[in-house]
Amino acid sequence: MIEVREITKHFGETLAVDNVNLTVNKGEVVGFLGPNGAGKTTTMRVMMGLLTPETGTVRVNGKDLWEEPIALREQIGYLPENTPLYEELPVIDLLRFVGRMHKIYGRKLEDRIDEIIQICSLSEMVYKDVAELSRGYRQRVGLAVAIIHDPPCLILDEPTSGLDPTQIIEIRRLIREAGKEKAILFSTHILDEAQKTSDRIVVISRGRIVAEGTPESLAKMASGQKSYEIEFIGDKPSLLSKLSDFVAVTEEEKLMDGWTRFFLTSTNDLDVSENIFNAVVSVNGKMRKLIPKVATMEEVFLELTRGESTAVVTTKEEAQA
Repeated sequence: MIEVREITKHFGETLAVDNVNLTVNKGEVVGFLGPNGAGKTTTMRVMMGLLTPETGTVRVNGKDLWEEPIALREQIGYLPENTPLYEELPVIDLLRFVGRMHKIYGRKLEDRIDEIIQICSLSEMVYKDVAELSRGYRQRVGLAVAIIHDPPCLILDEPTSGLDPTQIIEIRRLIREAGKEKAILFSTHILDEAQKTSDRIVVISRGRIVAEGTPESLAKMASGQKSYEIEFIGDKPSLLSKLSDFVAVTEEEKLMDGWTRFFLTSTNDLDVSENIFNAVVSVNGKMRKLIPKVATMEEVFLELTRGESTAVVTTKEEAQA
């Protein structure tokens, strides 16, 4: 549905977007994750035709941005970061105005507005001026404006920015519901938001895509090594000698009653839990804990955006395999 190929954009001598490629399929919510200044908003503005890149192409639902710019925009619902709205208008009039801009008229428009009000939970706010609304309700109105013409694709720039936890949950629900039928790309710099809302995450750093996949697959990408926590009692030097063939001890902590806690890191990307167990048995030791440690999303994010990672991209099918 959404295809971005080799987009590059400079602002003066600053390279804001560097050869970006990404795809969003129908029925998929893709989180566009990166720190502030990573290039998320610039990429989205290029996709909407609001900025002109030096290189690259954008296609949305078969429409080419450069060949059919108006037709392409008709395929997209766009929610900018700051939700610009006509504050002097009541919500109902704003929706009518935007609907008419999309060439929806008469009974069809009124029916669509009724539907949007229910979808976005705006029934208590329809006759209030936009200026009277809280930030959370403004975001709902912004989303209503973005989807009133029932576009197959949505591009949402930081849709939960500045909202309280209750409002975030509601906007997340709306995105997930819309994502059942539409192709949705939403940007965020919040790890938890990307993890809970997305089917797939695309990570951008310094204008470049550095990783792509499900939250689970990104945790595996963060490091080619696996970590383990064990608690052991017995001949420690002999155990460490046995372990040295396949793990490195990264931390050691003495516990009560002679037990020792070790934090181990494997020297390859294989699961060595059985090797650790066999090593303990071979030195006649005892082990009361063996826990594989999975990288957190925070660790993933820091490693992928520190500027040292090699770009790793997987398809949705590969990520789910």
